[in-house]
Amino acid sequence: MKKYLPILLVLSIVKLTIQWFGNKNYGFHRDELLHLSASEHLDWGYMEFPPFIAFIGKMAYLLFDYSLLGVRLFPTLAGVTILVLCGLMVKELGGKSKAIVLAGICILAFLPFYRNHTLFQPVAFNQLFWTLGFYFVIKFINTQNKNFLMLLGITLGLGLMNKYTILVWAFGLFIGLFFYEKGKVFKNKWLYISAVMALLIALPNIIWQLQNDVPLLQHLQALNKSQLDDINPMEFGLAQLDYPFTLIISLFGVFALIAGKNLKKYRAVGIAVVVIFTTMWLLQSKAYYVFAMYPVLFAAGAVKIEALLVKKPFWVYAIAIVTLLPSIYFIPELTPILPIDSYVKYAQKEELNGRVELTGDYADMFGWEEQVKLVDSVYQSLSAKEQNNCVLWAENYGEAGALKILGHQYNLPNPISRHGSFWTWGYGNKDADVWISLGNEKPSVESVFEDVQLVKIITHKYAIGEENGIPLYICRKPKIDIEKWWKDYEPHIFD
Repeated sequence: MKKYLPILLVLSIVKLTIQWFGNKNYGFHRDELLHLSASEHLDWGYMEFPPFIAFIGKMAYLLFDYSLLGVRLFPTLAGVTILVLCGLMVKELGGKSKAIVLAGICILAFLPFYRNHTLFQPVAFNQLFWTLGFYFVIKFINTQNKNFLMLLGITLGLGLMNKYTILVWAFGLFIGLFFYEKGKVFKNKWLYISAVMALLIALPNIIWQLQNDVPLLQHLQALNKSQLDDINPMEFGLAQLDYPFTLIISLFGVFALIAGKNLKKYRAVGIAVVVIFTTMWLLQSKAYYVFAMYPVLFAAGAVKIEALLVKKPFWVYAIAIVTLLPSIYFIPELTPILPIDSYVKYAQKEELNGRVELTGDYADMFGWEEQVKLVDSVYQSLSAKEQNNCVLWAENYGEAGALKILGHQYNLPNPISRHGSFWTWGYGNKDADVWISLGNEKPSVESVFEDVQLVKIITHKYAIGEENGIPLYICRKPKIDIEKWWKDYEPHIFD
């Protein structure tokens, strides 16, 4: 393996460098602000996700404070590790240097990974756990070493603590293993010990779910209603066609794993991939949910192509170049390596009425700092007595997350919000004399307070539409029972 390390090192440095330049630009995404806010309330579960991302967020804070570059280093390192694992799987599947180059290039060319490995979200770690799991399966097939089954169980357990979609991965692998030596592995006691290990790791989150009336189900119901029900089943399949060159190599991988002569002992992995893809499609999942299975397919596809072109090795490099080149131009669309003014020109965005409509992810990175500064200016205008008896009430988790995380440098009080996990963290001081409302519309604040004063309508050139033209109010004299008002909102926290 030592002779292949320089290849993996160079590819990893390229990956890390591109992500590094993207990580430092613009600002936090609203989802990042939520995940970091969760890290301020460490628990065994949250309304929207398991606890792993919050623990990583706490680690990021302890190491780097709330530095954008520091926080985003963690998903980037997950992405670099995926690239390395892809190369290691190539070696385990019998590939050599050219296959490692091609597989690594596939990771660099697969555009969604730039977004996934920039944003501080569970997605990057989910992809890491899927890839790591497949690697341990391949290692077990090659060595029959029970330790790799143990590591597989640990990976599944940690994956469950990060994102529940790994259950589909586990289901696919369960089916796939029946095709490995006619299911012989199911007679191996260490497989069941491994499953118990996974369960024990995930048990604290399972207990948390039961103690909190299984909010996962409520969240899935809201997600289906707001997003998944509107997905055209054809979109799931067609979305895979958006990246044709890497798709072709992954299809070579599927074929090689299921029907190829050289990789037939890894058929269980190929079957698992087909089951995972089919299950996700039937569940009307988002297309990106299955991107986590691509690294193992890139590895298998690269090995197959290297074997087919063993007498024409130059063509392996040619395929790698053809795979990578078309992606280079689009990288700024997925990770913000360009300053915003340069990106606007690159994307040919036009300013209209003082606004530039950015793509959703980039638009979600703007406006938060300005919101927090304005809230701070209002807060500082209050008397010392009022400041000590003030509540910051944000309409959604993005605004609340901004006040929580960016508000650190202003020493602002902890915000409240009735949105998602913020609802579970409470309403603060129900007897507060002054409430500063961010983003809540006039009917909402007037239904709670007698005295409502509009401070400003907040606009931003680049912010997403729902964060443009939002009101900031100073509110006094609550006219309802705050505790009851808060509790009654529970069925609507995901609206």
